[in-house]
Amino acid sequence: MNVILDPGLLARVDALQQAYAHALDRRDMPGWLACFASTGRYELTSAENVRLGLPVGMMLDDCHERLRDRVKYVNEVWASVVDHYQPRHMLSRDLCAWSDDGAIAASTNFSVFYTNAEGKSALLATGHYEDLIVDEGGALKFASKRAVMDTAVPPRYIIYPL
Repeated sequence: MNVILDPGLLARVDALQQAYAHALDRRDMPGWLACFASTGRYELTSAENVRLGLPVGMMLDDCHERLRDRVKYVNEVWASVVDHYQPRHMLSRDLCAWSDDGAIAASTNFSVFYTNAEGKSALLATGHYEDLIVDEGGALKFASKRAVMDTAVPPRYIIYPL
């Protein structure tokens, strides 16, 4: 594994992660989608499923079309039928390295809190992202983002990607 030490490149990776979290914390689903490459994918699973080799996820958007569907569902289909909440992401970069295919392999720890409509805040999930990041037209984008939760059962249903 060839660890990335270039501070400029690490700052660009951090900026992409922050843009991702910023969009979700503002419930800006088009902004979330803009963080993905044209061939991007997103998966939300648990550490238990990963450990057991189970290909089971809570969310699986395996192509850009499904990412766009997720935006439509959150903004239109679920707009008036689910109890929306305010997410808040805390991120901590763990490792960035070059993958064999020239993409950036990044691991970032996350904690996601939520505040419900009554103003009560609680921890929604902790875990880490396993990302593959590519340069698309001069901008870094997620080719693949896998959110791995430490626990298999969050305290409430999840509307927004983590």
